[in-house]
Amino acid sequence: MTSEKVETVVAGNYLEMEREEEGSKSSTSKLSRLFWHGGSVYDAWFSCASNQVAQVLLTLPYSFSQLGMLSGILFQIFYGLMGSWTAYIISVLYVEYRTRKEREKVDFRNHVIQWFEVLDGLLGKHWRNLGLFFNCTFLLFGSVIQLIACASNIYYINDHLDKRTWTYIFGACCATTVFIPSFHNYRIWSFLGLVMTTYTAWYMTIASIAHGQAEDVKHSGPTKLVLYFTGATNILYTFGGHAVTVEIMHAMWKPQKFKMIYLIATLYVMTLTLPSAAAVYWAFGDNLLTHSNALSLLPRTGFRDTAVVLMLIHQFITFGFACTPLYFVWEKFLGVHETKSLLKRALVRLPVVIPIWFLAIIFPFFGPINSTVGSLLVSFTVYIIPALAHMVTFASAPARENAVERPPSFLGGWVGLYSVNVFVAVWVLVVGFGLGGWASMLNFVHQVKTFGLFAKCYQCPPHKA
Repeated sequence: MTSEKVETVVAGNYLEMEREEEGSKSSTSKLSRLFWHGGSVYDAWFSCASNQVAQVLLTLPYSFSQLGMLSGILFQIFYGLMGSWTAYIISVLYVEYRTRKEREKVDFRNHVIQWFEVLDGLLGKHWRNLGLFFNCTFLLFGSVIQLIACASNIYYINDHLDKRTWTYIFGACCATTVFIPSFHNYRIWSFLGLVMTTYTAWYMTIASIAHGQAEDVKHSGPTKLVLYFTGATNILYTFGGHAVTVEIMHAMWKPQKFKMIYLIATLYVMTLTLPSAAAVYWAFGDNLLTHSNALSLLPRTGFRDTAVVLMLIHQFITFGFACTPLYFVWEKFLGVHETKSLLKRALVRLPVVIPIWFLAIIFPFFGPINSTVGSLLVSFTVYIIPALAHMVTFASAPARENAVERPPSFLGGWVGLYSVNVFVAVWVLVVGFGLGGWASMLNFVHQVKTFGLFAKCYQCPPHKA
């Protein structure tokens, strides 16, 4: 098939997507479309940016204390660009898969395409199983992290209940996300989530500068290889939040426009993460090594309490982002994914929340768990598997000739694209999974030995009556 014919087929497919969406939009009220039924480029941008920074914003100063200022800044830029690259690779594979399926007249109107299905359609069941394992496990622990963060944050407003009790409470609250059908319905939540994170980031920046440097502050980092690679892996996790990229793309009216969205979202996120992490580390230095939540060091004011409340709401949103793909997988396993009954789907989804709730109570280690998840799970599901899958998918000359999306011209064609993919896969395997996994697991085990499993109140100061 010539390139011209491929473009014609693709254009036809996207016109069909638009016709489907027009029919969907005409059947919903104007108010519903305004707040509930989103699918524009802007919705996708807000979803990507909002999903990238939630509780991890509060742990980046902790990472700076492990890495040092210079390494902290450089790793943020480096992993931000690397994360944007693999998000682009995932989007290319999604478009390739969807186009091939629509040539076969497959109807996706009541079906949400997911990453493991893309791998299955392009590369077969072994790749599907690999993608399903890593993606679901990552999203499971990503949801766990949000519950831990909720308990950690609310404690700084109300310490009359311990963090474990707060985890019970917020587990019940987050279970209400079972009623949000899909990523189409996160329009208002994604927008509000990013506003909340923006406020918190700039509050941290301004409050740290206004506070000034703590007495006898020291900036020793980096001092140990274990801490250095733990911090680096936390940043790898920060910019590896696109385990839901396929679901966000599928919710778009015109998914072919996704290409640059993640990069632009990442650039905005850096305007939040770089100043806040640098300012808090400048002010508190090595004190952050024993305070993985940056809010614990900032003086209690109305502004700080506002930041805590906003982050709590945002973590509820991010919990939904991480859990929704798990809901889809569970629905498909039980054969109810395409049913139109929201209540039936919500009831089916509830069992997914239970293991998340339980794990958050077992491992309440705010900060260290981010690095562990980043090294063991994010490294594969977000970086290594997409890079390898893209190379294998287009390994043959006919596959490259008929590819729906051609390599960017500035890379120098397929050779340049393959070179970047090889670099990403090797770097993340050696530095992210290898060294990062070693360091993160040592740090995690240290936390378990220090605080124990089912810790009632991780890193809590002595209670004041």
